[in-house]
Amino acid sequence: MPTLLALLAAPQAGAPLSPFEVNFGLFFWTWAVFIALFVILKKFAWPSILRATEEREQAIERQLLEAERMNTEAKQALEENKRLLAETKASVHQMMAEGKAMGEKERAAAVEKTKHEQEELLARARREIQAERERAVADLRRETVELSLAAAAKLIGKRLETDADRALVMEYLGSLGQQH
Repeated sequence: MPTLLALLAAPQAGAPLSPFEVNFGLFFWTWAVFIALFVILKKFAWPSILRATEEREQAIERQLLEAERMNTEAKQALEENKRLLAETKASVHQMMAEGKAMGEKERAAAVEKTKHEQEELLARARREIQAERERAVADLRRETVELSLAAAAKLIGKRLETDADRALVMEYLGSLGQQH
């Protein structure tokens, strides 16, 4: 084991003693390997790397153009949707106003129809009442004439049944109705 430590501690032959010391053999071979690798990479790897980079660049450019086109389409669709929404709102408001006006018109027509029917019913009831009244008055007059003739016949003692007698009593009752 001591010999191993001695080997490790001893400086190697041909190696620089300081990091700032230049070894021209190492310098030459480093440059030779670098230039050889550079030429090989330039001939074989560089075209593939360049082609892949250009393809990637073109793909990114196509994606950016596609994204810009889709963004423009989305903005147009948004504007179209806003326009359609505004038209729909205006249409709904117009329909509501028309519906309200139509409802008011229908209500007014129904009220007018009901009022007209009520007036007709009232007029018919008045006509029927007037007709019944006239019938009742006519019946009452006829009965009054009959009773008057019967009373007069009893007073006079003779039967009064001719049309002339009846006309005379009717004329008298008519003059009484005109005075009151």
